Amino acid sequence: MYYGFNNAELFRMASEDKLVTIGDLNTFKAEVLQAIRQLVDYKPAVAKKWLKSSEVRKLIGVSPGKLQTIRKTGLLTFTKIGGNIYYDHDELMQLFENNKVLPKP
Repeated sequence: MYYGFNNAELFRMASEDKLVTIGDLNTFKAEVLQAIRQLVDYKPAVAKKWLKSSEVRKLIGVSPGKLQTIRKTGLLTFTKIGGNIYYDHDELMQLFENNKVLPKP
């Protein structure tokens, strides 16, 4: 017995094991780094130009009333077609950039 394993279990485990070379590790490292880079650099294909009110509320996490206040105060322009209100995605992102609070030194 070796650390709670009997000889049959050890033989089965040894036959499944393979030697790992430094080259194998370098290849694995390169694959992992590439996968991490892809995750970090991921950007959605194309953001929609115009967002409905419900999409904006989900995106920034506000209630319908708060979005209406933002709209009425002129912080965010909108387009109304029929009964639907649309917001420009780029203007929404610019609103956040313009109101970013920087840490005090």
